[in-house]
Amino acid sequence: MTQLPEHMPEVRGRLTPQKRLDDLTWLRVGGPADWFFMPADREDLAQFMRDLPETVPVFPMGVGSNLIVRDGGLRAVVIRLGRGFNGIEVDGNRVIAGAAALDSHVARKAAEAGVDLGFLRTIPGSIGGAVRMNAGCYGSYVADVLIEATAITRDGTVMRLTRDELQFGYRSSVLPEGAVLVEAVFEAPLGDPEVLAARMEEQLAKRDATQPVKDRTAGSTFRNPAGYSSTGQADDTHDLKAWKVIDDAGMRGAARGGAQMSQMHSNFLVNTGGATAADLEGLGEEVREKVRETSGLELVWEVIRVGEP
Repeated sequence: MTQLPEHMPEVRGRLTPQKRLDDLTWLRVGGPADWFFMPADREDLAQFMRDLPETVPVFPMGVGSNLIVRDGGLRAVVIRLGRGFNGIEVDGNRVIAGAAALDSHVARKAAEAGVDLGFLRTIPGSIGGAVRMNAGCYGSYVADVLIEATAITRDGTVMRLTRDELQFGYRSSVLPEGAVLVEAVFEAPLGDPEVLAARMEEQLAKRDATQPVKDRTAGSTFRNPAGYSSTGQADDTHDLKAWKVIDDAGMRGAARGGAQMSQMHSNFLVNTGGATAADLEGLGEEVREKVRETSGLELVWEVIRVGEP
């Protein structure tokens, strides 16, 4: 077990001990973080990372849209970026976005300037998480449009990372251990603002008609099976969907405690009220086991699970 220091580095932002995380995640579950840090700006974050003993783990957290924090909480410093990190600028067909900017806000502001980042409009979460997970939908992914990202490493160094250095894969990227993304630069096609806005509205309507957007979920629970997508290879497709193999295993609507696989879209794990993290993760593991039995496929979690039981 990591021993956290008695005296934490001086900061200009907010540093809170024993911060509850359940009300900061979309699923509304999880125990407290030993420490919770919201830096004032990049310099504050870099100095904190440099001065924090290297044995102390840090966990960067976005808006908690793709996260289960286990009921025992996190023995770490959780770092969440706020207002100093949510700027959005458009320069020609380039969009510079802070890691705390919401994906939907970036898509809208880009569209207003005639830049097509519309696929981000329906993705829950913030830009830091979108880069980290190579978020995508409608056949477009962050890897297709990212030019570079800026991160602050565990020793407080500011590092710029190219698309190649991030080694994007399906719902994945490679970052230095403990690094915190602070900004991303995208380059995307130009288009007519009205056309882009109309297309985003269509995509929103389609999402709202097929996904349980009014329930407490964390987005798609499992990756679509088996190593195809967003590498640009000729065989790079995800024709087999996670919801289909979950349905085939008879797990649509399956429940455990306050957790349920959504009746509307069976790849969405829902907190119907009063679920614990253990309920949610346990139900997810039941689904994985049933799918393994019925189809031989190994579902991989898309939702990030952290902390202690």
